[in-house]
This record gives sequence, C-alpha cells and structure tokens, in this order.
Amino acid sequence: MSRTPRLTEQHVTPESVYRDRRRILMGLGLGAAALALPARAGLLDLLSPREIENPGKPLKATPASPSTLVPTPESKIISYNNYYEFGTDKSDPARNASTLRTEPWTLRIEGEVEKPRTIDVWALIHRRPLEERIYRFRCVEAWSMVIPWLGFGLGDLLREAAPTSRARFVAFETLYDPQQMPDAAASGIALPYVEGLRIDEAMHPLAMLAVGLYGKTLPPQNGAPIRLVVPWKYGFKSIKSIVSIRLVESMPPTTWNRLAPDEYGFYANVNPAVDHPRWSQGSERFIGAGGAFDAKRQPTLPFNGYGDEVASLYQGMDLRQWF
Repeated sequence: MSRTPRLTEQHVTPESVYRDRRRILMGLGLGAAALALPARAGLLDLLSPREIENPGKPLKATPASPSTLVPTPESKIISYNNYYEFGTDKSDPARNASTLRTEPWTLRIEGEVEKPRTIDVWALIHRRPLEERIYRFRCVEAWSMVIPWLGFGLGDLLREAAPTSRARFVAFETLYDPQQMPDAAASGIALPYVEGLRIDEAMHPLAMLAVGLYGKTLPPQNGAPIRLVVPWKYGFKSIKSIVSIRLVESMPPTTWNRLAPDEYGFYANVNPAVDHPRWSQGSERFIGAGGAFDAKRQPTLPFNGYGDEVASLYQGMDLRQWF
C-alpha cells in the first residue's frame, strides 16, 4: 500500500496563485538568463490578488479517490501563473492569455511510433473518459499548490500510437504564435517552449495530460486546451498548450535546461537535498486558502511526496548528478 500522503481539497493551491514564475527576471532587469526566482517570487501579486473566474466549459469526470490533500482555491490557481509567452509577471498570464485561440486545436503524435496521428483535441476530450486527480504542484521557485486536475493518463494515449522499440524519450512542444502571444518576444527564452521525459516516466500511471481543473476546461493561462502534468517533478516540466508529442531515440532538448544547464537539469525531480544554485529547495511556501501572509512554510518532500510510486524509476542513479 502506498504511504504517500493523500491530498484533499484543503491542500489545493488557489487557482489565482498558480501562475507566476517568469516575470521577475525582467522586473529586476536580470533577463531570462537569471531564470526563475525563489519562494518570494510574485509575493506582490499575492498581496493584491485579482478576483477572476475560470470561464471554462463544465467537464464530466470520475471523481478523485479519497485524499487528505486540500486543493488550493481555484481563484489562486488561475491567477498566479508562469506562462512566459504571456508575460513574465505572475499576474500577466491571467491578464493577457485571453488572446490564445484554443478552438480548433490539433495535437500531433509522431516520431518512433507505428501509428502516427493528428488528433482533434476537443473531439478527444469529449470521447475519452476523464478522471479527476488531486496532485501536489511544486514550482522550482519553492512555492507549491494542490490542484484538482481533470484529464487522463499520458501513457494511455501514447500506447494508442504504438511506440517502436527505438522510442526511449518523449519530446513535447507548445504552441508558439507571435500574433496570439505578443509578449513572447520579451520573455528572454527561446520559443517554442519544449520539454521531454524518458519513455518510462511518460508511461508511468501518475503522468497525465490535463484538460481541465476544478470541474471545467483549462483557462488559457493554465495551458488550455491540453497540458502535461508530472507531479513528482518541478512545475516547469509540465508543459502547457501542447501541439506536438514526438517519440525519439535520444534525450531531447528542453527549454530551461538549454538556457541554464547548471541550474535546470533534464530530470527536474523534486529533491529537497539538491538546492538550486541560488536558493534552498529544503522547504516551500504552500499557497492555500489564506492570504499572502497565511502561506505556510513546509518541508519539501522527495519526489514531491510521490516517492513510493516513482523512486524505482531512478534506482542506481546519482540524483545529484542527474538532477
């Protein structure tokens, strides 16, 4: 039986807080090379939160299993974000991402597969059974939330494409459209945003493709209409607004690792024993239902609390080297 602490709605990070990380670089005049800031990043946004609502469409899903985790309020999850294509300030994505056109939307699955395909994402959402999963979310900046995602297993979709024996990694790419993302050029990062997983990580039952949260479709600032969620890794691995999934033989490049490989490793597993070069990862600021000054400091859990389920994926690896 898993010993992973169970999450409930009381642990879920408010939707308005979930969205920041990339603004402060520019605000401090450091540029994207300065990369993500630690736990204080976006604190001013928490002091004056914007009350916004998710206008998404209702989704039917199998309810989450009983959990001790309490979700962060939806208003914080959707208003506190990192999505640099829509601004580097935590509140920018909620303010600017309405320019993202999410319908129609197609997703390509290609590369080392026997059945490459281009999928209508909205048709996929309506035909595939969805489930609610309450997951911890841990940002590399040392803040965290609990989010009730709606979606399905990534591995289930990949198996339908029949990966070949040469498929060792999975490469993801997000949408990049300067017309829809007028702030993208100022982000200081190379676009389109790309990410990757090892094939066994992608096939793990905890890895999911999310299409909603709190019972509705994702708002644009949270990565509508479809995004990756890998709960045992830092949040920057969970790429938003995916347009391409390619199965490949070699480890693919990833945005933050390419920009600063000494600070952002390919694996990016949550690890309190491996600090970021500029701040500690031993604890985190949990964003819950209270105000900015109520955000509690709590110890960071190895693999974000999912060690019982995923630690075996890394048996024999030096997680200080393969961070």
